[in-house]
Amino acid sequence: MEKLERKLRETERALKTLEDILKEHYSTIVRDATIQRFEYTFESLWKTLKEYLREQEGIVCNSPKSCFREALSVGLLNEEQTLMCLEMTDDRNLTSHTYLEEVTEKIYRKVKDYYKLMRSIFDKIKENSKNRLQHFPPNREEQR
Repeated sequence: MEKLERKLRETERALKTLEDILKEHYSTIVRDATIQRFEYTFESLWKTLKEYLREQEGIVCNSPKSCFREALSVGLLNEEQTLMCLEMTDDRNLTSHTYLEEVTEKIYRKVKDYYKLMRSIFDKIKENSKNRLQHFPPNREEQR
């Protein structure tokens, strides 16, 4: 659980930085900073999801898309959210492998919705993790 808890803290910080930049007025610098923050927040989120699925569900997945599909299979995401996650993954790949002004603008306009989706997934992971921890008594090492 320690690794998942660490990843949850990292993802929460990343989400906060993305939330902060989304409040800024548009400029090309803000746009580019938003894309950068979207990239690392996405990376943090899917790796947190990967760890959650491994620790809580016993599911091993090694790519963002496979993790989002597995999240659907365990009821963490609905079908619409899963489709949006797959699109978000494609957009994330476009931002890191290509720089085209029109692509950057298009993705920038989607980042607010992606933020809301990532926040929702994060909140579900956090809540589910907290609920599961309450069902297990602390081990003797934790009591000392």
